[in-house]
Amino acid sequence: MTIHGACDAILSATRVIAFTGAGVSVPSGIPDFRSSEGIWARYPPEEYATIQAFHADPERWWAFFRELSAAMEGTGPNPAHEALAELEALGCLQAVITQNVDQLHQRAGNSQVIELHGSPARLACLSCQSFTPGPAPSAGPAPRCEACGEVLKPDVVLFGETLPLKALAEAEALASSAEVCLTVGTSGVVYPAAGIPELTQRGGGVICQFNREPTGLTHTGRVRWFVEGPAEETLPRLVALIQAKQADPAG
Repeated sequence: MTIHGACDAILSATRVIAFTGAGVSVPSGIPDFRSSEGIWARYPPEEYATIQAFHADPERWWAFFRELSAAMEGTGPNPAHEALAELEALGCLQAVITQNVDQLHQRAGNSQVIELHGSPARLACLSCQSFTPGPAPSAGPAPRCEACGEVLKPDVVLFGETLPLKALAEAEALASSAEVCLTVGTSGVVYPAAGIPELTQRGGGVICQFNREPTGLTHTGRVRWFVEGPAEETLPRLVALIQAKQADPAG
């Protein structure tokens, strides 16, 4: 079975990373983006999720962001997040590279999480380049910078913005040296983030994909092991297999 192949690949490696997308957090109650019922179906990204939209009407943009934030309130890590944290505790996972901004990996217990799309835990002023601790108030006017008075923006990446250079460089270095890259809950279509698993494969490592269905990445032929199914079910199974083999290597 492919999950056994993924298990063996992890156990034979010393450098394993995970690359996660929105799909890993959907079971926590956080809506995804690209499905027919996802966020973009109600808020077209060209109207709401671009830096141009933020500049054009910051108050309208903040109304959208606050509704998105409200949808995340009361959510917590699900078994997929917990399984990745357990892999780290078992010594089988070096780092998580995520496209998500919900911080559920940290809450689950992963200690090294690289957030490629930023974090709402702080607010950025695009005018004077200062930062303010977040999160922002959930109501009222859009928050403004105390230093210059301009509207603040959550420190998350919008379409039209570049990824944080430090986070991207760190992620690319980890991926290039990794022997195994687990991709979980990501469509693998948004670049440059989607190039992370490719760096592992180009460096001689293998890609193990955990997803509900095949994606564009699956069809490239780069994936060594594809484990189909909900990550909140397949990742705990992976952890159980690894624990069993660690307890009885000959078994």
